[in-house]
Amino acid sequence: MQKTKRNWKKIISTIIFASFGAPIIYLIFKIATTTNYIMPNDDDVRVRSDYVLMLFQCILGMVAMCIPSFLRKKFKIEVPNNMYYFYIIFLYAAIFLGEIQDFYYRFKYWDLILHTFSGTMIGFLGFSMVDILNRENENVQLNAFFVAFFAFCFAMTLGGIWEIYEFASDSILGTNMQKFALKNGIELTGQAAVADTMEDIIVDGIGALVASTIGYISMKYDFTFLNSLKLKIHKKQNPEEKKKMGGTDETAHLK
Repeated sequence: MQKTKRNWKKIISTIIFASFGAPIIYLIFKIATTTNYIMPNDDDVRVRSDYVLMLFQCILGMVAMCIPSFLRKKFKIEVPNNMYYFYIIFLYAAIFLGEIQDFYYRFKYWDLILHTFSGTMIGFLGFSMVDILNRENENVQLNAFFVAFFAFCFAMTLGGIWEIYEFASDSILGTNMQKFALKNGIELTGQAAVADTMEDIIVDGIGALVASTIGYISMKYDFTFLNSLKLKIHKKQNPEEKKKMGGTDETAHLK
């Protein structure tokens, strides 16, 4: 009997999705039974705002896990396996390890590492998006420098939007995503209060610059490095193409 090949992509996705969904009931209970008051010396005690943030992040993570499937079904955009693995591992590291397991406080540079990684990943995504435009419009071919510049700006823009999201969450939900306060609730002042936000933006830029540089070299000298990270579009075939190809699947032709 032939052994069935395991779908590791589905297995890993299911495990990560479950890691976001499993704590939700517990977090709701803790929100209902915990206050925001903390004793001065109880640095390791979590307060209500911590559980609110974890719940919000878990829900956001579950929604984010559905985005690749939504793009595939709605817009026929296929996220390649390599980029998909980077994406879900980042979500796991940021949400489950960072928030649930408290890695942001346990490891000093955890947040900076993730922001550098996300800046690089989003930079490659920017390259892939422009590559789609180049393939869709044969009359206009953008040069490598412009594509690299767009990828850098794209990554920095999303990084800025993320900081706005953190600020909004802290303002509305009373969380501490921007780390303007210590774990025991003592609020920082002056430059220390904005240090986390500025460090995030700086490392976002470093990651975006790395992706832009690699992408520029790849395009300029026709390297195939980015091929495994490029988004793919399944195009519908017209009746004449179907006859030539001898197929019947509307999305059988991959461009």
